[in-house]
Amino acid sequence: MQVTTRLFAVILLAAASLHAQLPPGTAASIDALVAKALADSGTPAVSIAIVKDGKVAFAKAYGDARLDPKTAATSAMRFSIGSVSKQFMAGALLLAQENGKLSLDDHVGKYLPGLTRANDITVRQLLTHTSGYQDYYPQDYVPLFMREPVKATGILDRWANKPLDFEPGSAWQYSNTGFVVAGRVLEKATGTPAFDYLKLHILTPLGIKSAYDLDHQPLTEKDAAGYIRYAVGPLHPVVPEASGWLFAAGELAMTASDLAIWDAGLINGKILSAKSFREMITPVRLNNGSPQPYALGIGVTDYNGHPRLSHGGAVSGFTTQNTIWPDMKTAVVVLANKDGSSAPGRITRELEALLLTPSADPDAKRLLDQAKAILTGLQEMRIDRSLFTANGNSYFTAEVLADYAASLKPLGAPKSFEQTRSGLRGGFTDRSYRIVFEGKTLQLVARADPSGKLEQFQIFE
Repeated sequence: MQVTTRLFAVILLAAASLHAQLPPGTAASIDALVAKALADSGTPAVSIAIVKDGKVAFAKAYGDARLDPKTAATSAMRFSIGSVSKQFMAGALLLAQENGKLSLDDHVGKYLPGLTRANDITVRQLLTHTSGYQDYYPQDYVPLFMREPVKATGILDRWANKPLDFEPGSAWQYSNTGFVVAGRVLEKATGTPAFDYLKLHILTPLGIKSAYDLDHQPLTEKDAAGYIRYAVGPLHPVVPEASGWLFAAGELAMTASDLAIWDAGLINGKILSAKSFREMITPVRLNNGSPQPYALGIGVTDYNGHPRLSHGGAVSGFTTQNTIWPDMKTAVVVLANKDGSSAPGRITRELEALLLTPSADPDAKRLLDQAKAILTGLQEMRIDRSLFTANGNSYFTAEVLADYAASLKPLGAPKSFEQTRSGLRGGFTDRSYRIVFEGKTLQLVARADPSGKLEQFQIFE
C-alpha cells in the first residue's frame, strides 16, 4: 500500500503549548522531513517526541497506525520500543545498586550459579555486551521457534548454557541473551518481577503511564499495529514474537511522549544519581584497554564535541530510535510501525542537524581580529595584559613570551587565520582557530570568561 501525502495531514499534539520551546518554523520543517521519510521508506506511521531544554517540547504522530481499517496515527498510541528497553533495564540495575541490592561488579554466579562461566562474568559485562553469551535473537525476522511461548529460564537453558562465544571482557558482541540474564539477576537480587521493579522505581515516579510489558500485555486496537514488507512489496501485518521472548531485552511498548519523559528524566537527574548516570554512559573498555562505543544498555558516540547517547530498537513490525544529547538537554524519539524501517534513523539524523546546528557566533569577527592582533604582538614579544585574566597573565612568563616570539616571528604573516569551533567548557567560551603559515599549520585555543577576558591563549603545532 502506498503512503500518500494525505496521510500527513493528520496531526495530534500532546499539548497545545508544546511548540513553545522550539524555534519558529521548526514544526513545519519537521512535518516536511517526516513526510518525505515516510514516503521514501514505505513506512505507514511514525510517532515523534522531542525534548528541548530538558522538557518535552514536541509530540506528533504522522501517517496510518493501522491499514485495515485505516486508522490515523495519534501521539496517544503505543508503539513497541524494542531494544530501547535495554536502557531501562540498565537503569533498574543501577538503582538496585544504589539501594544496596547488588553490585554491577557482582559475578552472575552469585544469583544464577548454573549458567556457563557464571563465576567469571559480571553483571556489568551483561549490560555492555561483553559477557560472551551467544545472542538468542540475531535474526531480523521472527524465526519459527519464537512462535511458541517461552519463559526466561527456557532462553537461558538453551543459550546461556552453551560455551561462550569469547572470553568475558575480551570482545564486544551484541547479545540479547545477556540482558535476559540481567533481568533474572534483577529479579533474584530484589525479589521482584523485573517489570514490577521498573514500574515501581522508574515508570511511576516519572509519570510514565502508557508503558506495557509486551510479554504479558499485547498492544490493543487503540495502539499502532506492526507491518512488514518483503523486499519492496506491499505491506503485510506481522506475527509478533510469542510471549516471553522479549523479556528484559525488548519487552516495552509506550508512547513517544512517555519515552521522551524517560529521556528528560535522565537529562535532569530525576531517576539516577549523578554517579550512576556517569556510570551508565561511560563507554566500556575491553580487557586489552580498547574502548567501545557502548556503555550500559546504550550507545555512546559524539556530535560536534557533544556526547550522543543512542539506541535503536527492532522487534516484529516496529523500528525505533531514541537519542539523547545530555549536555545540550535535548532528545529525539522516533517510533515507526514497520519492520526494518529506515525512517527512525533518517529522521533522527535530520532532526539532529535541524535542532543542534550551532547558531552563528555573533562575536566571531571581532574576536578573530583580536586573536590576529595578539598573535602579531607575540611575534614581537609584546602582550596586552589588559585582555587576560590573572590566570591567563600568569601563563605568559618572560620565558614563554621569549619562546613564542622566537618560534613564531620567523613564520611571518599568516596566509590564513580562521575560526574552526565555538563552544562552552568549564564556564568559559571556547574558540579554536587554524592558522596557516607558509609551510606550517598551527592551532590556537582561546578561552574567555563571561567578561570576555582571556583565561587561555595557546598555540600548538
